[in-house]
Formats: sequence, C-alpha cells, structure tokens
Amino acid sequence: MQRFILATHGLILLLAAAMLIGAPFPALALAYVTLFAWFMDRLSALAAPDHPGQEFPAGDGLAITLALVHFPLLFGGVWFLAQGDATTLDKALTFIALSLFIGQVGNSNAHELIHRGARSLRRLGVAVYASILFGHHASAHVRVHHVHAATPRDPNSARPGESFYAFALRAWVGAFRAGYRAESRLRRGAGLHPYVGYLFGATASLTLALMLAGLKGVVALIAISAYAQAQLLLSDYVQHYGLQRREIAPGKAEPVGPQHSWNAPHSFTSALMLNAPRHSDHHVRPGQPYPGLEIERQTMPILPYSLPTMAVIALIPPLWRRIMDPRARKWAEARYRPEPAYG
Repeated sequence: MQRFILATHGLILLLAAAMLIGAPFPALALAYVTLFAWFMDRLSALAAPDHPGQEFPAGDGLAITLALVHFPLLFGGVWFLAQGDATTLDKALTFIALSLFIGQVGNSNAHELIHRGARSLRRLGVAVYASILFGHHASAHVRVHHVHAATPRDPNSARPGESFYAFALRAWVGAFRAGYRAESRLRRGAGLHPYVGYLFGATASLTLALMLAGLKGVVALIAISAYAQAQLLLSDYVQHYGLQRREIAPGKAEPVGPQHSWNAPHSFTSALMLNAPRHSDHHVRPGQPYPGLEIERQTMPILPYSLPTMAVIALIPPLWRRIMDPRARKWAEARYRPEPAYG
C-alpha cells in the first residue's frame, strides 16, 4: 500500500500548496503528474510485482481518504480559478494539474468505490462522479460496460480504426442513454431512479460553485469537469481499442477474458491511478480490490507505453493508428487460436 499512498499524496500536497501558496507549486504540481510520473515509470527497479500476493489490506482507507479529499480540492480549485489573485499562468498550470488529478486519480478511485459491495462506499464514489457532472457513469460503467465490454453493444469500447474524437461524443451520449435504460429495466418503475440522484448531485455541485465564486465559479467547475471527463474517456478509449469478443451464438458474446483489455505494467502511474492500468484483471475479477490486481504478460495485451502516455498519443490519430492497429490486429487474429489458461 505504501507506493499507492506516496504516489497519490505527493500530488495532493502539491495541488494544495499551489492553491494556498502559489508559485512555484502550480508548476511543480503539473510537473509531478507529467514529467516526474514519466521519469519514475522509466525506473524499472521500482516496478511493481506482476503478482502482488495477498498480504496487503483491502485499501478502503486510502480510497475513502482520496474521495473525501476530492471535494476540497475540486471546490478549492473552483474558487482559486474564479476568485483567486494568482497570475494567469499559475491559474492555467493549476487548472491542468487539478483536472489531470481528478481525471486520472479521482476517477480511478471513484471507479474503485462504485465496484465495492458496501452501499456507503458506492455512494461515496457516485458523489465524486456527480460532483464533476458525470454521475451517470456510475450506472453505465457497472450495468453496461462490464456486461458488454469489447462488443458493439458497449458505447465505451472503441472500434478498430475509430479516432478518439469520433469515439468521445459517441461514448458519452451512448453511455448516458444505455445506463438509463439499464437502470430502468432493473427497477421496472420501482423506487427512485438513480439518474434523479445524479441530477441532484450535479445541481448541488453547480450551486456550490455559484455560491463560492458566482458565474465564474460555474464556468470553472464546468471546465474542470469537462477536462476530467475527457481523461476518463481517453482511458476507456485506450484500454479497449480494437479488441473484440467473439460471437459464440446469435447476439451472444464469449465471456470477457484477459485478452479483451489493454494493460500497462508501469509502476508509478499504476500506483498513482490505483492499478487502473491493470485493466484485464479488473474485468475478469471486478470485485478484486485494486492492490491485488495482477498482470499476466503472456495472455494480456500490453501497451507499449504507460496509460497516460498512450492517452496523449491517442490525441494524434495517425500516430495512434500506426502504433496500435498492428497490435490490435495481432490480438484479433489470436482470437481464433487456443487461448492459454488465465490464473
């Protein structure tokens, strides 16, 4: 657990200092989540074990802490951007660093919480998503993505040859609709629809931003939320690009397996993102707490670079396709060969 705590808390402290003190901390916070993270991933001696074993705690304490810290950082950032007396440069640096933190760390943590069995933990994860105007993801991810990942029925699985820019709008709108339909079928009109809660949470978040910093605060919240949501969509795009499950019967796909998600073994960014880049194991064992997620390099597609680096490359479609299309084709061809056992 120590590596998860050190990686995440280092960025939290720098963001807090950026808002409370100003220069040089806005630049340091952005450097931490970009250049420093890249450098630390290059130090192979710090690589996390592929199979961490079972000696770790479940990680609830860190997950709860990160979720609770999310709210003062988010709304502190709203005030800082809208009303603070920092320079334009410091505000711009803080905006990018904070949005990356929420999109990469906060999202990974909220994702962890919505998969937990305890209702209180799930609600905490939903609250994080609702605060950045993305509450529907809590339904779409669990009810749609985990059921239909790597099939045409999942809006958040990128098709072969599809650019991120084409994927992003399709995924956002498609997930919103599919999540609503899935929750409606599940409840059949009984009880309060979760989307009412998501709307209430988004309204509360916007209202708090308005009270803190007026209309500028609302604009700041929307901008941070949009940037953070883009980071989440980039993660979905990268982690499932071009991978498809076989149809074993009309309208029925094979069970999701380790070959249906892209993974990154890089130690520092994996710690920063609570092992979210170990995505195959998460889909195979969605209830497994993040410290115990594993990588099996022979049976899981491995990205050539870390997940954040691949997200940047995804913004340049020709480069992305040159790197990823041959790899995706290789795994598509391998679908028809006997698959190694996973475990």
